[in-house]
Amino acid sequence: MRTADGGEARRIQKTGGSTFIVSLPKAWVVGRGLSSGDVLLFHGAPDGSLTVRAESGTPGETPRRQLQVSNDMDPEHLFRLLVAEYIAGAPLLEIHTDGRMNARTREIVRSFAQRMIGPEILEETADGVVLQDVIGPNPLPIASVIRRMYQMVRAMQVDAMAAFHARDLSIARDVIERDWEVDRLHWFIGKQITSALRDGRVLSSIGLTLPECATYLLASRVLERIADHAVRIAETVPLLGKEPIPAGVVAELDRLAHAAADGLTGAIDSLSNEDIAKANDVLDAAARVTRERETILKELTKKRGRLAVALAYVLESLERSAFYASDLAEIAINHTVQHSAQAGASPTAPPALVAARAPS
Repeated sequence: MRTADGGEARRIQKTGGSTFIVSLPKAWVVGRGLSSGDVLLFHGAPDGSLTVRAESGTPGETPRRQLQVSNDMDPEHLFRLLVAEYIAGAPLLEIHTDGRMNARTREIVRSFAQRMIGPEILEETADGVVLQDVIGPNPLPIASVIRRMYQMVRAMQVDAMAAFHARDLSIARDVIERDWEVDRLHWFIGKQITSALRDGRVLSSIGLTLPECATYLLASRVLERIADHAVRIAETVPLLGKEPIPAGVVAELDRLAHAAADGLTGAIDSLSNEDIAKANDVLDAAARVTRERETILKELTKKRGRLAVALAYVLESLERSAFYASDLAEIAINHTVQHSAQAGASPTAPPALVAARAPS
């Protein structure tokens, strides 16, 4: 029978004492060249759905993607393209140029492989490089990766302010370099979730529902943005020079830095424990940061030159960090309501997601 949305419905039938059977749509069977005796693979998802796939493919065969690039391609454009291919998730990626691949293009490909989680150089030829994903579709629980991202971002926030106070360029450079670690985890989560959305077997193996995949992908993006603002604070250190900063301004910036960091921790806790009350506290605190920002801004208008610009950058990044934490708190509220609705429970007393809990 046909459903209202244009799909097909089948009734479950019982045969024998305990076997349930359901017929398959003829068009689906014929369209895939299947016949009686062929094997079908069934994968149940955490949301209760069932994916049916025909057993296909030659044993040992690995899907490949071919990528044609040019030697005069902008390095950043090439790197972004490689990241997109990585997130798309092909186990084998063949990168070729017309004629010999020059040293610059080859170095970009090598740098990409070193920075990502999974890709390794399988072979190199005069006109190309072949990358293989040696990790596979489900090496790490996504909740654990989110927790690791949080720990790294929180440490970057602390060290960025330490570099600001000490005007220490070595600490600032270290914060900037660590941003790559956060980026690679963010891209890794994007790759895992893209694979899960494309293949029901991967979705089943990671143990998440589709709404949970969306939650963690959004959370990852927010954490990556907060890390960018820690980098921006670190990048202001060379602008500070040796001119003294008014003690009142420093104290206010410190207070905002603590508020932004506490907001991040509270948002992660509210996501881990499905705590709507704590998430609302984070949202309220972010609104207070905006009001307090005005006090510092008035003080900065009295300053001139490079120092004033640097302090304005720090102020803006602290405010943005607080608001990204509030975005994460909103994600936590949405996740809590979705999860409680699926479980048929009240969102005021949800079960804890222990795997995602981040240390304070």
